[in-house]
Amino acid sequence: MARAAAFVALAALLAGLGAVTAVSGVAGAVASGPATHPPATGTTQTPLSVWSGVYTAEQADRGAPLYEVECGECHGPSLEGGETAPALAGADFRWAWNGLSVGDLFERLCVSMPEGRPRALTRAQKVDVLAYMLRENAFPAGDAELPSRGSRLDAIAFEALAP
Repeated sequence: MARAAAFVALAALLAGLGAVTAVSGVAGAVASGPATHPPATGTTQTPLSVWSGVYTAEQADRGAPLYEVECGECHGPSLEGGETAPALAGADFRWAWNGLSVGDLFERLCVSMPEGRPRALTRAQKVDVLAYMLRENAFPAGDAELPSRGSRLDAIAFEALAP
């Protein structure tokens, strides 16, 4: 019981300093900064992942011909990889990006692809190619298009296995 009281006292002290974002358990949640209200029950948001349907089928359809023209020569017509370029579909690809974000993958596309000509495609075209890559890796399509803003893509986890 003394230990629980110490946690409550420590949480109160740290909350007063604005250094704690949350203390769970005996003391409950303590928000940092100015006084805030706890979130309403039932409003927890499920984290997004590639398994959440983060692109549309139409977007992937737009990306397919772009991939064929701009990427297929090096990465193969079926995203299987080539002599000098890695596969963009399959288990090796999924595990290589596992634990990163879709934003990390998009950043790689933006700064280095197509090789030697990274400005050959617009951001919107590259996100369409990315949607095509997600579809070819058997990640499900959804109702909303994959955004082309890196900060929004950073919030989408790349997970090799379905949850």
